[in-house]
Amino acid sequence: MLTRRELLQYLPGLPLVGSQLERDDASRARHLRPKLPDVPYRDFFKELGLRTFINAAGTYTALTGSLMREETVAAIRYAAQQYVDLDQLQDKVGERIASLLHCEAATVTAGAASAMTLGTAGILAGMDEEKVVQLPDVTGMKSEAIIQRSHDVGYTHAIRNTGVKMVYVDSRQELLDAINEKTAMMLFINFANNDAEVKDEEFVEIGKKYGIPTFNDCAADVPPVSNLWKHTDMGFDLVCFSGGKGLRGPQSAGLLLGRKDLIAAARLHAAPRGNTVGRGMKVNKEEVLGMLAALENYLVRDHEADWKQWEGQIQTIADAAARVPGVETRIFVPEIANHVPTLSITWDQENVKIEPRDARLKLQRGHPSIETKGGDDILITTWMMRPGEEFTVAEKVHSILAEAAA
Repeated sequence: MLTRRELLQYLPGLPLVGSQLERDDASRARHLRPKLPDVPYRDFFKELGLRTFINAAGTYTALTGSLMREETVAAIRYAAQQYVDLDQLQDKVGERIASLLHCEAATVTAGAASAMTLGTAGILAGMDEEKVVQLPDVTGMKSEAIIQRSHDVGYTHAIRNTGVKMVYVDSRQELLDAINEKTAMMLFINFANNDAEVKDEEFVEIGKKYGIPTFNDCAADVPPVSNLWKHTDMGFDLVCFSGGKGLRGPQSAGLLLGRKDLIAAARLHAAPRGNTVGRGMKVNKEEVLGMLAALENYLVRDHEADWKQWEGQIQTIADAAARVPGVETRIFVPEIANHVPTLSITWDQENVKIEPRDARLKLQRGHPSIETKGGDDILITTWMMRPGEEFTVAEKVHSILAEAAA
């Protein structure tokens, strides 16, 4: 029996038939699309005995990252009601993302760590399907990844998942000396750019000179929006981002961007293929479409307005804290990663008789619960707050410090 596509090929002289079939498809989709039933509201977290909180800490995975915007939630709901071929969806979404971010190719992954594993696996095995199945056994492959020791953070475990051996260096000369016939790639952790001798541009230059792929983990490096293409433009062969941080996409999604051949190779290790190191890093249709919607929304946002809002919110909290005698506040913006207005609150414990750790616990255990970070201070960001929550945080911070100063 002829397929619909074959039928249309045999009927070039009957465009009206083709048009009618297209209209019938659209009509069928409208009528068969499931309608979600009206269901009563359930406070699931309360049912489970869990407390929600105001997020004054930031986009930490342990705190479930960020809140998705309505456009992302709508895309997820849309995808949840229909079937689609997963590879074809990744193809089309990847093409759209690559065009938006000025890179050769892109794919949606199960977070930035997944992107690191898949990207490395793609570099190691290329398009050789036997090698794809062989990993994490790297016998017969280039098997070493060079990284500066100051860039060696816990997330590099995602690279080691592939079976690659990490080679640690401290200087440019050590990096050059480490390059050999086994070198598969060079790994860079973007937030540590200022902590090592070899900075990003020089790192790329060395990789290009010796024909070694360079991979930059930029998980938390949005904002600014320009970072989404800065590093591929710079020449990094692969770059990854977390989807559930500044982009406000699904927490379990991420982006892998870069060279077309390496993205294609990385995809061989991802679902729906089963016998691979990346099979457990499945990204469903809802996350793929949700990630696209989140990215599109982020690119058209008024970033100046967002920044002014964060500055105003952080100033509100700083002013409230500073009204307590002996309390000092400092507003700063980290140069790399989590590049947003951040407030550090410190005090003289002779006058304000509470330790920072205990003050943070009081905020966390209060009503409402407020999550913050810090060491010898209370560290607060507002970019993950809902508008208006800054007033609650300001009042609670002031109350706790004022009580301790009484």
